[in-house]
Amino acid sequence: MSFGELITAMVTPFDKNNKINLEKASQLMEYLVKNGSDGILLAGTTGESATLTDEEKIELFNLGVKRFKSKTKIIAGTGTYDTGHSVELSIEAQKAGVDCLLCVTPYYNKPSQAGLYRHFEAIASSVKIPVIIYNVPSRTSCNIMAKTVIELSKIENIIGIKEASTDFKQIAEIIGGADEDFLVYSGNDGDTLPMLSLGAHGVISVASHLVGNEIKKMIRAFKNGKTDEAAKLHNWLLDIFYGIFISTNPVPIKTALNLKGMDAGGVRLPLCEMTEEELSLFKKILGKYKVI
Repeated sequence: MSFGELITAMVTPFDKNNKINLEKASQLMEYLVKNGSDGILLAGTTGESATLTDEEKIELFNLGVKRFKSKTKIIAGTGTYDTGHSVELSIEAQKAGVDCLLCVTPYYNKPSQAGLYRHFEAIASSVKIPVIIYNVPSRTSCNIMAKTVIELSKIENIIGIKEASTDFKQIAEIIGGADEDFLVYSGNDGDTLPMLSLGAHGVISVASHLVGNEIKKMIRAFKNGKTDEAAKLHNWLLDIFYGIFISTNPVPIKTALNLKGMDAGGVRLPLCEMTEEELSLFKKILGKYKVI
């Protein structure tokens, strides 16, 4: 089962009162579909899931399904550090009609590998739709080890992992040990090409808000055997891949969208706007890629 090679972890547009702007969210989804995205992740980390209420998340899921399910895959971010809460939200997302769930590793409470297995097993068994695990130790202080992922891959509807550990030995072990149809996605734009060389399927991307077609071209070039072309694209894209993390994600990517004329609004506290120094450097990077 494939959910495409390029999935965008979409920002959540807010209005001037920091309420969800559904009209702008719909416009952004339309834009992403037209610019390389095979799927759209709603209410992920980039979508400020930590400060969205469950009601707001479900509102986003309903919007995505109603307007775009016929055009793209709609993936719902439903993972939290509470298994029971994650199960409840996952069930609601399934009711909304999403195609798949993305569930982050529980953060802050640092469960054991056995606890992680049971957490994801509980979520997967509560729904009938596919589940993608999300491993991002830099944000969660908790790593899902390759052995655990391989065991989880045996659960029928756990179909893949978004891997943002940057541990290429671990990533290779997952790709080598899981079922052949288990999808491994890069969780970092800058790791996409190296991970493709290990056998990864694609990327769940932030940079695709700005350079989606170019990322898609890089993936296609690599998979078609044009490795030199893929490498050139990767090297050319490095400044934007890392530049969008000049400040805490999603502050820079929302800033870029606003500068581009696509009103994404601000961010919710405790996140805040970039410093003037960061913004000045960031504008130079965006200028290089003709975003502004």
